[in-house]
Parts: sequence; C-alpha cells; structure tokens
Amino acid sequence: MRLLVCTQAVDLDDPVLGFFHRWLEEFADHVERIEVLCLKKGRYALPRNVHIHSLGKEDGASRGAYVARLYRHVFALRGCDAVFVHMNEEYILLAGLLWRLFGTRVVLWRNHAVGTWRTSLAGKIAHVVCYTSPLAYVANFKNAVRMPIGIDTHTFAPMGEAPLERVLFLGRLDEVKRPDIFLTAIEKLSKSHAEVRADVYGDPTPGRKAYADELKKRFAPLSNVAFRGAVSNDTTPAIYQSHGTYVNLTPSGSFDKTIGEAAACGCILVVANEALRDVLPTQLLVNADSPDSVAKGIKAAPALSEGERRALSERLQAYVRDNHSLELLRARLLKVLYPSFS
Repeated sequence: MRLLVCTQAVDLDDPVLGFFHRWLEEFADHVERIEVLCLKKGRYALPRNVHIHSLGKEDGASRGAYVARLYRHVFALRGCDAVFVHMNEEYILLAGLLWRLFGTRVVLWRNHAVGTWRTSLAGKIAHVVCYTSPLAYVANFKNAVRMPIGIDTHTFAPMGEAPLERVLFLGRLDEVKRPDIFLTAIEKLSKSHAEVRADVYGDPTPGRKAYADELKKRFAPLSNVAFRGAVSNDTTPAIYQSHGTYVNLTPSGSFDKTIGEAAACGCILVVANEALRDVLPTQLLVNADSPDSVAKGIKAAPALSEGERRALSERLQAYVRDNHSLELLRARLLKVLYPSFS
C-alpha cells in the first residue's frame, strides 16, 4: 500500500503542527510507503519509507510556484493507492478530480466549526471526509466519518500530581482561542485573592501580532501570569505534567487536540467544548464568552477533594485512551483509506 499525505508542514519545531510528525511515524509502520506533500518542511526524523516533498514555503516560494510544484508532484506520485489531505481543502480543490481520474481514493480531514462553499465542494470531491467534533462544519456531510483526535498516550501520560492552582493556557494567541477571556478571568481571581498562577504558552498566527502585543501590554501588571511563547509539540508533555489545571476556550465546533493531550497527562480540564459534557462535571464546563464563568471554572478545580480530583483525572485519561488514542485513529483511518484491506 502506497499512501500520499498532503499537509501544511512537516516540522518537529512547529508549535501548531509538530504533532503530525508522530502521526506519520505511526502510519509508516503499517503501509509500504508514504509520500508526504507539504507546504513547508523543517526539522524531521522519519522512517526510511516516508518521503517528504515540499512546495517550498521554507524557501520563500511564490503562490505560482506552489501550484506548479503541486501539479508536478501530483503527476509524479500518481501511483499511490490513496491520498489523505490533512486540513487543507485547497489540495482537493486543485487536484482532487485528477486523483479521482487516476483511481486514487481521496480522504479529507477537516474539523473546523466554520466552512464555505469551498469546503462543501471539497467534501463532494472526496470519497470520505473525517472530523472529530460533532459540531464541525463537515459533520453532517453524507460521506462524513467521525474520528479519534489521535493522541500518543505513551508520550502524553501523567508524571505525578501537579497543584491545581497552577493553571495552563497553551495555544495560539489569536482571538478565536479567547486568551483575553482567560486572562480577564485570572485578573478577577487575583482581585478576589484566589491563589492561582497562570502560564500562557503560545504565539499569534503570522499577521496577528498586534492583538497579542496589546494583550500582553494590557495584562502585564498581573504578577501571577507569565507569557512563555510558543513551544514545539515534543516539549509539551512536560508542560502539561507540571500544571494541575488546563484551560481551553476554543469553540465547540473544533475538538482541539491540546484538550486530549492535557487530559492524557493527568490535568483537570476547564473547557468550553460541548463534546466533553458527558465527561466533565458541569462546574468545569464554562462559557467561553464570559470571564465570570471561566473564573468560576478555574476556581472550581482546586476546590475538588483529593478523591474527586484523582477519580476525575483517571476518568479523563481513560476517555482519551479509549476514544482518542493515536493507535485507534490509525486503525480507523486505514480502514477508511483502504476499505478493501480492512
């Protein structure tokens, strides 16, 4: 079996997409050969049967060069049995009909809450569309299949218990992640003399630096908040393990993988994601638009008794292992990519 994978980046140092390197390692053990077509490449250390082909963003290539290189690779790699397009529907809009003409099975992974006619068109071209959140834009497509989020539970695992008063916010410093709501909540807790210390890990998306700079300036007086900057995915397990509480305010339409990583590491979650309503106590499921609600959720975490905290942490770890492990994702995705081999 030869698999073509299309993604944004193959780079262990990418703070957002570094996790995909581990996905490629996992799949490499179960297919003959993987050809990876990415917008940019950075540091990687993959098995010998994984071959990286970059469209040249790391070299400053133009959009025209991207497209020309894309079509060159599409034709050169047309011997692949299936293509897995991770998040970027543009690959399918540009090359999906060619892949189908070649007899290649086309699978799209998309998990955002918002989509456009382009998303709908890409969904029609693909044989299967994969998602993780029941509130994702593509969830109701006729060819949609729900998938695990793919957490390496061997790497993301507990290392003792960290104090629940040590709170972690890890993600892009973009408005959609609601860092302003989180920091306002911490500010409110500080004014009420609640014992809480927050670490904020993340940088803004290129082009949105002004928002992040204003955020840091506004909350600079908070002595119990530290802005740490973005980190690579392979350094995040130790960060999760050193914080007792993890806060994520991403809207429900996206099942942010950091939620699963934090839970697998033993963190108590304070989130706004409705997908976790059956797993979390109601006091830890918050309104992402309300600083008061988020503050109450953060305050509720250390209010748990030792027994409650241990039971909840174990339940969250089991939830990730049983529903969202990387092994489970690999098995299910291979069945979608190669139904005749399942």
